[in-house]
Amino acid sequence: MKQFISASTYFKSQFGQKVYKIALSAFCTCPNRDGSKSTGGCIFCSATGSGDFISFDKDIKEQIRKAKELVNAKFPKVANKKYIAYFQNYTNTYGDAKRLESLYNQAIEDEEVVAISIATRPDCLPPEIMEVLKRLVKRTRVIIELGLQTSNEENARYINRAYPNCDYINAVARLHLECPTIHVITHVIFGLPKESLADMLSTISFSIRNKTDGLKISTLHVLKGTKLEEEYNKGLVPYLSEEAYFALLIEALKLIPESIVIHRLTGDGAKALLLSPLWTANKRQVLNALKKTLKDNEMELI
Repeated sequence: MKQFISASTYFKSQFGQKVYKIALSAFCTCPNRDGSKSTGGCIFCSATGSGDFISFDKDIKEQIRKAKELVNAKFPKVANKKYIAYFQNYTNTYGDAKRLESLYNQAIEDEEVVAISIATRPDCLPPEIMEVLKRLVKRTRVIIELGLQTSNEENARYINRAYPNCDYINAVARLHLECPTIHVITHVIFGLPKESLADMLSTISFSIRNKTDGLKISTLHVLKGTKLEEEYNKGLVPYLSEEAYFALLIEALKLIPESIVIHRLTGDGAKALLLSPLWTANKRQVLNALKKTLKDNEMELI
């Protein structure tokens, strides 16, 4: 039985108890949205920059309060909860370093926040941001989530990622060298248009080779209001059934060392925006089916 470390187990080992991620916004944009590299953003990204579950209050402390309320409503019987402040949408290291550092610090001032997770792009870690991270790791545990999606550079251009693979290679190397306690997570999407099985497995191998600490893998979601919707309406977006997606995951997991933390093997887009694949909307059913598929292939997420 091949056993993989889940995010839940990993964070329990780090903090001594279960922790809950609360999604926050730093009100950033992205270089492939504001014209500095491109416009429109990645073709799969929604108008909220993949932040469809954020309250968007201007005050970070108010965002945290509302996010905690959502967690408490879902898990009312759990006492003494601890949280990871997750700056999720758009590129959360893109902008004025002093402003961003202030927001990060406001988040970790909450005594129930035990870590900070920052979603960003590999090309948005300039020296001034690296200095912020160096200060931040002295105060709290830091997680950096890098949106790679694919290592096929032709496909990366198609999805309007707007940075080359060398930026990812350099970013992971710099983070490990300059802030060795940072846990680096790489985001990967399966089912992108024009992607073959070999492309998807190559992306996994590429991430492993460059020493990512964790992986987030999800199937491609077609959301209303995105450029991908236009491609979908033209019949250019392949449909991945649940069974086909799970088969891809099994092949990927055969390559992944058990030392790498698996932060996600499925994802669920906002139901009001989701066009395809609709099977991802039933999260509980998907997780149960995934657990069975893993077991059938002598694999387990612990």
